[in-house]
Amino acid sequence: MHSEIPSSNKRKILVTCALPYANGSIHLGHLLEHIQTDIWVRFQRMRGHETYFVCADDAHGTPIMLKAQELGIKPEQMIAGVREEHMADFNDFMISFDNYHSTHSEENKAFAEDIYNKLNANGHIKTRTISQLYDPEKGMFLPDRFVKGTCPKCKSEDENGDSCDSCGATYSPTEVINPRSVVSGATPVLKDSEHYFFDLPTFEQMLKDWTTSGSLQEEMANKLNEWFESGLQQWDISRDAPYFGFEIPNAPGKFFYVWLDAPIGYMGSFKNLCDKQNIDFDSYWHENSDAELYHFIGKDIIYFHSLFWPAMLEGAGYRKPTSVFAHGFVTVNGAKMSKSKGTFIKGRTYLDHLNPEYLRYYYAAKLTNRIDDLDLNLEDFAQRVNSDLVGKVVNIASRCASFITKRFDGMLSSHIENPALAEEVTSAGDRLAELYEKREFAKAMREIMALADKVNEYIAVKEPWVLVKDESQQQAVQDICSLGINLFRTLMIYLKPVLPKLAENTEVFLNDELLWDGHKTLLTDHKINKFKALLQRVDMEKIEAMTEASKESLTQAKAEVKTTGPLADDPISPEIQFDDFAKIDLRIAKIVKAEHVEKADKLLRLELALDNEGKETRQVFAGIKSAYQPEDLTGKLTVMVANLAPRKMRFGLSEGMVLAAGPGGKDLWILNPDDGAQPGMRVK
Repeated sequence: MHSEIPSSNKRKILVTCALPYANGSIHLGHLLEHIQTDIWVRFQRMRGHETYFVCADDAHGTPIMLKAQELGIKPEQMIAGVREEHMADFNDFMISFDNYHSTHSEENKAFAEDIYNKLNANGHIKTRTISQLYDPEKGMFLPDRFVKGTCPKCKSEDENGDSCDSCGATYSPTEVINPRSVVSGATPVLKDSEHYFFDLPTFEQMLKDWTTSGSLQEEMANKLNEWFESGLQQWDISRDAPYFGFEIPNAPGKFFYVWLDAPIGYMGSFKNLCDKQNIDFDSYWHENSDAELYHFIGKDIIYFHSLFWPAMLEGAGYRKPTSVFAHGFVTVNGAKMSKSKGTFIKGRTYLDHLNPEYLRYYYAAKLTNRIDDLDLNLEDFAQRVNSDLVGKVVNIASRCASFITKRFDGMLSSHIENPALAEEVTSAGDRLAELYEKREFAKAMREIMALADKVNEYIAVKEPWVLVKDESQQQAVQDICSLGINLFRTLMIYLKPVLPKLAENTEVFLNDELLWDGHKTLLTDHKINKFKALLQRVDMEKIEAMTEASKESLTQAKAEVKTTGPLADDPISPEIQFDDFAKIDLRIAKIVKAEHVEKADKLLRLELALDNEGKETRQVFAGIKSAYQPEDLTGKLTVMVANLAPRKMRFGLSEGMVLAAGPGGKDLWILNPDDGAQPGMRVK
């Protein structure tokens, strides 16, 4: 971080993104928010402000608990793996977090309990008994999304527990006709339970004042008015066991609802950073703090961040956000992201095919400070990146650099050939800084590209490639190309928050660090390095390959293990080499546990131990249900392929394969080794 401005003018800024949920991969919708925020954060750092950027995985709730059960692993294990995946994706998209934490952390637990205890002590927590749908087979209360049934309004079947996709009606899960549990398929029953509520109506006047104070976008403030008009309601902040989350103090079997501790995760992540870097936490979160706090979020979670969250902070004696900035959703090719069309694109799938800076620029070129949806039109995406970045900005350097390095030993001229053009480009910095500050990135990109057009026009008119043939015009060539290189440098300063890697490569080429205040000066009598290609054009074939890969990932996710029939109906597979076969690691394994798999005709779930103590276990789904009952298998030894890559199936993660032989049906035998075998032994 560079101190480019006097400390008296330095701002203390803490910035957050909404926390991605820890049960799925990062996709291009998530990346809109994280790229938007990262651009703003990088701009503030370039300006010399003390800026911290934190985020975390949102790691609690019923969906995570159930998914971990489905995979046959503990929730802690699942969320740790997902967090690593998320961090890798964000890092490769150059999202410059100072800290990326988890809501399942000691810091978050401490703050959740602290805020709850303060709210409770101040009389803001109420209790009352409510009736909810309960799954008698699974032994759990069902969140709205885990109930399906017939819509009470239009009688459409198989609708969600809180809203109907057919007629758009909203209702309570208790109103659903013929309800069923999505978890087990059982018919839910009504059951009473005591719940804990945050008394939101107490904060109505404070919230009215804060939401209209300029802290929110005008569209957000207007939308929140609807809540005030209909009357604020107490907010249910508790959930009953079983639930993956933090237990409420002095309330056994009651857990904080995931949305209670999710925004507190901002505090937990920042505290984790403060402890590592000796930062004063209170100077950012104390109710009298002079630091700035900004939350970037999607429009679907405005209510949580603009009503519940500031009220919780107020009631517990902490400061409220300076501003909450909401954005719209991402559509692809004018429609909602679709798995069948290959437009539901994961971040990693994008990275497998395309440069992340293409997406950073395209989002920047379309982002405003309003809550509009943003359409990622894939053809426009390719044309915009090729035209603007390759055809305009990088083109300036590629047109001028070779003349400077070959003819003038890499030295830029001491003379400014066109002071008026230089002044126009360098003086644009203050106006562009205002646009960045206001998150008007699309306007900033348009102005930068308009300047690039003028620089390219200047070079085209001067034609240094023609002048260089005349020995008497060599100084003119150096002056023209030096100005071109200088103005390319200025444009890259303006683009550095958006294109950090391109800026880094430009710094190597120019032998100069791109600081924001550098836009006010030009390099004269300065030596540059040899120019290397900075950016490749977008290839539509790669975009098509990316969408195809997105379709394939959906197909793979639906795949299940299939058993084969007799040899006569099952041709021999293509020939393999001995080296291929030698890679297979066959091990003795003990079947510790065997059980049926719900809604699976052929599969049994086996828990296999690869050692006598049962410390190393694997979950395997085997298509042997036609031949064995689970109780027949428990305690037996078998042979498994131990080094087979895990495979995600509809029923969970299969971490190997047991060997079986036979024509199929009841005539199917797992390979049962001799009694002298021990778990973990290699089979040769």
